[in-house]
Amino acid sequence: MAKKRPQTKAKRPQITDGEVPVVGAREPCPCGSGRRYKACHGRAAAHAVTELVHRPFEGLPGECDWVALRELVPAATVELPLKGGLPEGVPSLTLATVLPMAWPALRRDDGSVLLGLQNDTASGDISRDLADTLQRALTAQPGTPVEGRRAPADGPRLQDLLDPEGVFEPVVHSGFEFWVPDSENATPEVAASLERANAAAIPTAKLTGVDAAYWCETPDKNHLRWVMPHPEEQLLDALARLHAAGRSNLGEGTRLVGSFRAHGLTVPVWDLPSGVGADDIEKPAAEFAERLAAALASDAPLTADERRARGGLTNRQVTLS
Repeated sequence: MAKKRPQTKAKRPQITDGEVPVVGAREPCPCGSGRRYKACHGRAAAHAVTELVHRPFEGLPGECDWVALRELVPAATVELPLKGGLPEGVPSLTLATVLPMAWPALRRDDGSVLLGLQNDTASGDISRDLADTLQRALTAQPGTPVEGRRAPADGPRLQDLLDPEGVFEPVVHSGFEFWVPDSENATPEVAASLERANAAAIPTAKLTGVDAAYWCETPDKNHLRWVMPHPEEQLLDALARLHAAGRSNLGEGTRLVGSFRAHGLTVPVWDLPSGVGADDIEKPAAEFAERLAAALASDAPLTADERRARGGLTNRQVTLS
């Protein structure tokens, strides 16, 4: 009886990590390893998608304002500086809260780039997703939007692309006319999107005397939402000290009602009477900032009243991201 000849498998050409395309989880990995994609190169990609970066804007100038524009502000723009300057043919790079048709980015006819901030992202790292969109927008054909996609797991983040010495100065708008250079001559599709967006926008203003505090107007009452950079536990202790002492408000008829978490930062929220505008709250907010600084500097144990106040604030805290 003749011996069976040993079976040999033809070797597949090996592909470097950076060239491995994305395939179905149960399909053979294109790298030629013989394993399924989900057990080979798909493992890192899946981990990158599911791993949540709690502070995606940490290290960027204006981290608190990045959070505010992502979660609180309907219509705002910021000029962004790139490391090494803008490439040839790109006269400007502008971050926008929202773009028409919810586009992730837009390369205008003149070559300028608009990058949308409030879009859904495919991974747990908003910074990496935005950086991927930004890179593609810088090389897109003028006059075209940029579609969303899953960013490469080893791709750069905004912290790698933006100038760390640059300033981050949001400009809050009453509507979305900044979408198009000439809104009166916009296409019907864009004009309809602009009309819907303007109708839904809540009037909002950025305070000038303190950082990352935003006033907004609603039908029943107004609010102040203030993104703060302090560690959460330390900030809650400080707010509790002020709340227990009756010093957490921003003037007559105002009330600290709680806070929420957003992208690793804490955002205290005050209810304001409907007649209190952004200008009215500038001085009280500056005075509160001084009281808060003193409370943050204290390391004394919380009193019983302060612990109860802290418990109340914690119970009214929600997490947005």
